[in-house]
Amino acid sequence: MRTFTSIEDLAGAVGEPLGPTPWFLIDQDRVNAFAETTGDPQWIHTDPVRAASGPFGGTVAHGYLTLSLLPLLAKDLYRVEGATMGVNYGLNRVRFPAPLLVGSSIRIAGEILSVEPVPGGAQLTARITVSTDRGDKPCCVAETVSRVYF
Repeated sequence: MRTFTSIEDLAGAVGEPLGPTPWFLIDQDRVNAFAETTGDPQWIHTDPVRAASGPFGGTVAHGYLTLSLLPLLAKDLYRVEGATMGVNYGLNRVRFPAPLLVGSSIRIAGEILSVEPVPGGAQLTARITVSTDRGDKPCCVAETVSRVYF
């Protein structure tokens, strides 16, 4: 976990690697809950028996589930001391290069791409890579944009 103490400290870390974080298990219960919440119960996500003979050999997590876990996982990647608030501002680019098999564990690593001042704080753009313990290819690569306020 990297701790930053100021906007200047963040800006000084542009280009430096962050992480990786500890492993985080993706279980079938989490995938089923996401399917229920989003109305996407496709069998490749929710039916382990049918998915076993499908293209991935088992159920896979939704790409958007993986993406939705980035704020949770980023808590173990870095923090900004003294910040009064942080918000997700958006995404510039997202790709899902490989499936995330249920029962796998994931972790993230990142790189700060830019830090720009905004009123009351800074806008941080970072490339976040989600790796799985069951493959060489990442299951998600996202360019995230967040804002930190002091």
